[in-house]
Amino acid sequence: MSSPARGSIFLEEARVLSHLAYDAEQFVLRVAAPRCAAHARPGSFAHLTCDAAIPMRRPLSIMRAHPAAGWVEFLYKVVGPGLHALAARKAGENVSVLGPIGRPFRAHRERPRPLLLGGGVGIPPMVFLAERLHLEPGVPWKPLVLMGSEVPFPFRTRPSTLLVPGIPAGTIACMPLLEEWGVPSRLASRSDFPGCFPGLVTELADAWLGSLGSAQLAELEIFSCGPTPMLAASTSLARRYGVPCQVSLEEFMACAVGGCAGCTVEVRTPDGPAMKRVCVDGPVFDAYTVF
Repeated sequence: MSSPARGSIFLEEARVLSHLAYDAEQFVLRVAAPRCAAHARPGSFAHLTCDAAIPMRRPLSIMRAHPAAGWVEFLYKVVGPGLHALAARKAGENVSVLGPIGRPFRAHRERPRPLLLGGGVGIPPMVFLAERLHLEPGVPWKPLVLMGSEVPFPFRTRPSTLLVPGIPAGTIACMPLLEEWGVPSRLASRSDFPGCFPGLVTELADAWLGSLGSAQLAELEIFSCGPTPMLAASTSLARRYGVPCQVSLEEFMACAVGGCAGCTVEVRTPDGPAMKRVCVDGPVFDAYTVF
């Protein structure tokens, strides 16, 4: 059944296909939700029912969507009783999925060098965007994905075989899935993980951006998702280097389809400040209108 208000949001009883656990109570959930999979875009999210005894749904960013196979994948970290209940769901069980919701990231062909920054649970949209750029025919995208985490990454890291000029020496750890797609990635952490940049992901981005010339910066656009301080730092980087920047915001949500206005944020518009709903007016915004 589709939402009467928004024809691209669907309510599906989705069967759990797999549910993988990683360190630090992180999980990757894959569900069969063909209508959501067909319409999902990088930056969009879904609203999931965690358990029959918990009426409030939880918003989760979509990490991957396979329209042909009809599945959608989420990465999440357990915080609170809702996601604790969701973590107990097993393959074969059903989960109610409402989605996809929200305005996605939009890559511009005149900026073929996208820099994707993901922090913690902000990693999923960056993986999704990298995959779609990789699969888009006829555009010579040159993405670089930088990810940061203070807990172990929800994948087995390995040294990259893809050279990235300007990356600090010794920063060689990557996400294997991105490596398989031919998309270079590097990891940052202050937790002393092998091969990772010893600092914040935005500090790693600053080091790389500082190595670029004006012609390269003219081709670059930043996409960022993660904690609010990270988004603010990403915007500061974009301002300093004179490049566009899009950010995906996170807010507490009740309905997630624009009805309750419980997730509003102030955004600058040509007509002055305005309150926008993160769920349907976002979650992706032009960074300069928010920070």
